[in-house]
Amino acid sequence: MEPLYLGLSVLISLLMSATLVRSETGVSKSSCHFPAIFNFGDSNSDTGGLSAAFGQAPYPNGETYFHTPSGRFSDGRLIVDFIAESLGLPYLSSYLDSLGSNFSHGANFATAGSTIRPQNTTISQSGYSPISLDVQYVQFSDFRKRSQNIRKQGGLFGTSLPKEEDFSQALYTFDIGQNDLTAGPVGCLPYVLDRYLITAAQIDKHGCATPFNDVAQHFNQRLKSALAQLRKELPLAAITYVDVYSVKYTLISQAKKYGFENPLVACCGHGGKYNYNRYNKCGSKKTINGEEIVIAKSCSNPMVKINWDGVHFTEAANKRIFNQIANGFFSDPPIPLRMSCHATGL
Repeated sequence: MEPLYLGLSVLISLLMSATLVRSETGVSKSSCHFPAIFNFGDSNSDTGGLSAAFGQAPYPNGETYFHTPSGRFSDGRLIVDFIAESLGLPYLSSYLDSLGSNFSHGANFATAGSTIRPQNTTISQSGYSPISLDVQYVQFSDFRKRSQNIRKQGGLFGTSLPKEEDFSQALYTFDIGQNDLTAGPVGCLPYVLDRYLITAAQIDKHGCATPFNDVAQHFNQRLKSALAQLRKELPLAAITYVDVYSVKYTLISQAKKYGFENPLVACCGHGGKYNYNRYNKCGSKKTINGEEIVIAKSCSNPMVKINWDGVHFTEAANKRIFNQIANGFFSDPPIPLRMSCHATGL
């Protein structure tokens, strides 16, 4: 397995604002049947990993769809949730969450703050998660082996785990890299615009920081080159590159056209030009006159906002992004998500 692992490491190190979709199923041109999804990533696709390990993402996270904190850094569903819905699968349980989880249709190894490269640091030290991509791979490998041992033993626990054949027929998604080089297009995110010294000459006509976006695009170009080589090394795998960068930048730069407003201003935050304060993030509380109150509240209508908390996207934006990438127009090869089990050239 080591050559495959090293190949994926090189690939993922180039994955910034894109999502990799991979499958090892048959070659029929009919719609694919994915019995499970296995996701790897950071907070953009974390459905409860960080919350299980370090404490729940506070309210108003989750307010729009789940109506309670759900382990997601958004007011509602993430892109990975919409992917699961479109394939008729339940939302992915986080591998780290032991309460009420069901892994019969896959597992989510993504954890907020995670990086591709090990950071040798912790959440309390710098904000980075110790659960980098290599750790997520170890977790997946262990999960695959142990889940089958448990299934062989029978009983209640076996029914909540995937079948052996599900692993070769599953959809594997990777959405990670933002915490390595802060790409995204992060040049349009409030936490970058608020935190870094950016000159007027470095701001484009839509208000985004050009240097940060240039880095993201450069890495995406390198990713596409790496994919060409990876397809040669893994001829039985169907690999799809999804240009999420273009989708997100178009959404932000043409926000009004799509029914959104103030795309560079966070919905949930506390003051400032971009409604973002890194010391008082979404859901932050403060004791005033002996009473604890939430000072970083949600906006009145998250449905018309693109940015949720200065870093992440709202459910409305995530849904719009999913709808754009599901049809395959931003994919290489240009095939819809439901057909992404087919290897290139077959």
